[in-house]
Amino acid sequence: MITLYGITRSRAVRPLWTAEELGIPYELVERHHAGPEIKRPDYLALNPNGKVPTLVDGDLVLFESLAIDLYLAKNHGGGALWAHDAQEEALIFQWTLWAATEAEPPARQWFRHTSFLPPEQRDPAQVQAALDELRSRFAVLEMTLDGRTYLLGERFTVADLNVAAVLQRLALMGGTDYPRALAWHRRCMARPAAMRAFGG
Repeated sequence: MITLYGITRSRAVRPLWTAEELGIPYELVERHHAGPEIKRPDYLALNPNGKVPTLVDGDLVLFESLAIDLYLAKNHGGGALWAHDAQEEALIFQWTLWAATEAEPPARQWFRHTSFLPPEQRDPAQVQAALDELRSRFAVLEMTLDGRTYLLGERFTVADLNVAAVLQRLALMGGTDYPRALAWHRRCMARPAAMRAFGG
């Protein structure tokens, strides 16, 4: 059994979704992303960043949610979410890095200035700048999904999971103007494993 540290209302929901997809037994040890417990020595020994999530699988201790997803998809569940060949593996890495470097920064900026920060600290200009960036990201998805159901073709993979999880609020961030991207995102988020992970 693997152990995951975090809570569902954090990036820990990403590996929780992966574990649910693959049917991996897991123990969720609740550690709040803003709680004092993640700054204590026992937790910092697992994750020196003092953040969640953290995975423990036997002797392996791993942090970074998207890296955890890749590890679980490749090594658990019979490869159901993993690549069938080297080309698919390269595309999984491509989309996961795209999620981290291209999609997450503006998505995080939008979330901070619409929901996370106290109202007096929110900046509408930051929201608009994030939305402007996100439009170009959604356009990439819209083009990629022309004639295909998922990012790699007709099969749901960890690439879809990682991108969809990073853009979990796609519809609220202007994604409704991109019908293929919106339909893809709704397919991903409607999966039973996603609904269990997100508590839907």
